[in-house]
Amino acid sequence: MPTLADPAVLYPDVTACGSLATALRAEAEGCLGVVPVTSPGSDPLLHATVASTLPHRELLQISAWRHERGWSIRGEDPFQNMALIDGRTDDLTEVARAARAWHDGADLDDIRRVAPFVHLSGRFEVPDRDPVRLTESEWQSMRKEAGELEYAWQEKYQALIEAAHAQPALRALYPFTSHWALRFSTTTRPHLTAVGVCLTTSSDGTYGVGRTFITPDLGLFATAHEAVAAAVHRLPSGLGPVRLGG
Repeated sequence: MPTLADPAVLYPDVTACGSLATALRAEAEGCLGVVPVTSPGSDPLLHATVASTLPHRELLQISAWRHERGWSIRGEDPFQNMALIDGRTDDLTEVARAARAWHDGADLDDIRRVAPFVHLSGRFEVPDRDPVRLTESEWQSMRKEAGELEYAWQEKYQALIEAAHAQPALRALYPFTSHWALRFSTTTRPHLTAVGVCLTTSSDGTYGVGRTFITPDLGLFATAHEAVAAAVHRLPSGLGPVRLGG
């Protein structure tokens, strides 16, 4: 585990300002203007938040690292509390640019353009909470994440996600993962309603299908398409459209 350093040692400039919020304003050289930036009473050197003018955006969370100098950001939607953007940088000015764009309601792609360290999760904003669109957004995020993985089994996992997405019956369901096991729900977050089987990738390169979490009690398959076909076959009939999970 990395050694946790004294914040005053890593961030003498922030310490001199008294809080990350104040330091962020000073570093931004007017970029933040009247944008509300606050730090909590506990750990003011390590945390700050920036509000958005858009009601479908949560506060942008800004956190300082404890083992080396740098900052992380995370911006979520308020209904599912899932990341729309995140990122890590050692440039506080870039953090300020991202914060200003988040506050002003800039498109997610535009936030990344003004602050290239920003990582887009692949989710898009759904202000009206349409469950079908939230489902499409989650599939897009899952496919993007699968393509960005750097694990040895990344190609196998990506093949599973793509094969499942290609099946209309599964694509109509809300996807979610736990420990890289692919599952499906008839409701969106925040309250999922699991349905059907659980799909997994195995260390031997096969794909598992199971009735319960991770255990492939319904069989192992050589290809992702075979496993997905088995999952489709075991879906209950009459599921109907995805509903809001809350």
